[in-house]
Amino acid sequence: MVSEQELVAAVARERAAGKTIAFANGCFDLLHVGHVRYLQGAAAEADRLIVAVNDDRSVAGLKGAGRPILPAADRAELVAALRGVHYVVVFGDPNVERLLLLVKPDVHCKGTDYTVDSVPERAVVESYGGRTAIVGDTKSHATRDLIMRIRD
Repeated sequence: MVSEQELVAAVARERAAGKTIAFANGCFDLLHVGHVRYLQGAAAEADRLIVAVNDDRSVAGLKGAGRPILPAADRAELVAALRGVHYVVVFGDPNVERLLLLVKPDVHCKGTDYTVDSVPERAVVESYGGRTAIVGDTKSHATRDLIMRIRD
């Protein structure tokens, strides 16, 4: 897990070494197989993978009352432990546009609940010459479904 400043420095080192950079983001509340497959797909797109994890406030805004289940530091640590993930940063912005402009990854990876044309940050990625990739398995796994099964 790194700060934004540490991430910028790390990306500069990686680029100087000739490495390509992929970027993925999400809440990752109650890590499940869909998350793992998404991040494995993202990792396959470049030499290094950055994962941006939503902070607690933004998860609550996106997912509603009672979320997140796990605090941001825990979610980030779990994501960081996955093979193929090189850097994890926690962010609180409403979207990842600022982070994308900060690190300018070669590829911005989104899950299969998007198409390349529906990715909200696509224009930002194109503006600096990056590309967008749709990765992972079909969106048949959801944290809300896990929560409902646990409650039942």
